[in-house]
Amino acid sequence: MVKNFTLRAQPVDPLPVEIVERKGIGHPDTICDALAENLSRNLCHWYLEHMGEVLHHNVDKALLRGGSAHAFFGGGEILEPIEIYLTGRATTLARGLEVPIAKIAIEGSRKWLKEHLHALDVENHVRIHCLVRQGSADLTDLFERHSQQRVPKANDTSFGVGYAPASPLELAVLEGGHVLDRTAGGPTCPGRGEDTKIMAIRRNDNVEFTIACAMIAPNIDDADAYGQECDSIRNDLNGVFGRHGFVNSKIAVNAADDPQHDSYYLTVTGTSAEAGDDGQVGRGNRASGLITPYRPMSLEAVCGKNPVNHVGKLYNIAAAEIANRLVEECALIETAHCCLVSQIGRPITEPAAVDIAISTIDSSLTGEHREAVQDIVASVLSNLPLMFERFMKGEVQLY
Repeated sequence: MVKNFTLRAQPVDPLPVEIVERKGIGHPDTICDALAENLSRNLCHWYLEHMGEVLHHNVDKALLRGGSAHAFFGGGEILEPIEIYLTGRATTLARGLEVPIAKIAIEGSRKWLKEHLHALDVENHVRIHCLVRQGSADLTDLFERHSQQRVPKANDTSFGVGYAPASPLELAVLEGGHVLDRTAGGPTCPGRGEDTKIMAIRRNDNVEFTIACAMIAPNIDDADAYGQECDSIRNDLNGVFGRHGFVNSKIAVNAADDPQHDSYYLTVTGTSAEAGDDGQVGRGNRASGLITPYRPMSLEAVCGKNPVNHVGKLYNIAAAEIANRLVEECALIETAHCCLVSQIGRPITEPAAVDIAISTIDSSLTGEHREAVQDIVASVLSNLPLMFERFMKGEVQLY
């Protein structure tokens, strides 16, 4: 029996207006999310290798200070480098062994940037600063208690939310974003950078998509070539959106361009971070991979939080998993919302509140529904102590 559990019915009322956004892998906010999570994952691996267990850390604070650049068709130069500041708290000394956090942070970040931003010269275009300090005694002690117990204690009083199923517009934006990430800098798309954004607005059946893509100036000779790259993006996404039911939708690419004033979205490196667009952890995509203001969302920055007992991370993933399983495994359930609330110091498997809202095919809410929902909730919660392994393997979408 799940404690502190409530189940309620909710009507299925299609929204007349829907807004969905996704920021690409090279957006400054996404870079910060990725580097924070990358640091947490690398720390976990180091702790396990040298200590035999994951130690306390929360490195979910990162700031990107944009640089300065001059881009023009056929070339460009970086005038001032991008500055990235990685901060937070972590165990820096354990069992007489000093943890090389700065090395882990800087080398790991450089490796990630090289792998994901193909036109960025990481050695010359970026400066990375590690400002991580030792964690507070009380939270470190709370974390360490889990090594003597099977179930970790919650690191925070927070909440996580999830919903299912994703709407057709959400699926279209998510797939479109992945297509842009995947094709950037490829052999057929050398002018595309990784800094992208998709904003979709649906008013009843009328849908508009606004696409931003930082073009790589050294790979684009002139305005005609730039226009061809924009057309290529439009064609690629038109196919993606059409597969989700949005055929021949209005798609604007780099809508701020003004050819009469020779103004185009040109970059040297494929990211706006080179020229003054700053970034921060938690300002980008939610754990769903999207920004969905008409859906329940948490403001937690899930990236960089430790995957063992920080409920600001665990509960957002668990809530989404519960909602998805309810819709996938229970034939009568059409939609599901889940909210999990923690209390610091309680076992992560025992939320202070579990609130589930479902809509069913026949609009009923029976004992059978309640039993099925409780079984799925109990299953997900019982597996939370093992979820950190999935985070370490990079198997969980976080941004």
